[in-house]
Amino acid sequence: MDFSTFLIQSLNSVQYGLLLFLVAAGLTLIFGIMGVINLAHGSFYMMGSYLAFALSPMVAEAFGGGLISTFIIGIVIAIILGYILEWMFYSYLYERDHLQQVLMTYGLILVIEEIRSILVGDDVHGVAIPEWLSASIQLSEVMTYPVYRLFISGVCILLALAMFFVLSKTKLGMMIRAGSVNREMIQSLGVNIKFLYRIVFAAGIAIAAFAGMVAAPVSSVYPGMGQGVLIICFVIVVIGGIGSIKGALIASLLIGFIDTFGKVLLPEVAGVLVYVFMAMILLWKPSGLFKAGS
Repeated sequence: MDFSTFLIQSLNSVQYGLLLFLVAAGLTLIFGIMGVINLAHGSFYMMGSYLAFALSPMVAEAFGGGLISTFIIGIVIAIILGYILEWMFYSYLYERDHLQQVLMTYGLILVIEEIRSILVGDDVHGVAIPEWLSASIQLSEVMTYPVYRLFISGVCILLALAMFFVLSKTKLGMMIRAGSVNREMIQSLGVNIKFLYRIVFAAGIAIAAFAGMVAAPVSSVYPGMGQGVLIICFVIVVIGGIGSIKGALIASLLIGFIDTFGKVLLPEVAGVLVYVFMAMILLWKPSGLFKAGS
């Protein structure tokens, strides 16, 4: 592997890892703080991609184009939907056992897939890259790299920094981290834990949907696309440590490198490398790389 190929695969690894982090961060917030195994989380990633597909032409017609406008409208829709779903369904799952959570959220997957099929059909769709992001930068005399992939890495880094700032430097973040360790204590201090959970859940759904919207122009939009992402994100949550955002970031980047370079260097066994890595980490640290709340 020459240096240009190594550089391109490294950039692809970082971009893929950061994208996975956005989905895994929402999952680890919901799983680590609320204790809910949300199998439907991948469906919200899929919903984000379909929102990008459906909203792009509407926004273009109404405002004359605008990727950022599409993202903002999509995020607002995801936040509202997440808030309603938490109020209608997920708030009843906190006191239930994991089997009931799995059954309920699996049923939600089926409902979301059926609604998607009715609204947009089962065809594979694509989302166009905006003209101002469609160029490529020259890495060497013969190799270029798409600007849009750098844009994905950039917005993911900004969102990750914003997430770390909120969680580590604000009062809301302090309550979220404390709530992941001792819910009863936070409630006894006068914090409205139900409203806090609703905010965390809506934020987790919005982050997953945003990841789907950002990924839509570089990957096809197709039925069931959330299931593959969900499995790999559960692996990330387990490796990073349940409830740890820092662990989710480190694990996402590691998985991004292992998956990307595995497909290039060892394509015959690339599909199992991630799970072998997870097994090795769990043998070394059974509770994951970092503790909850870190």
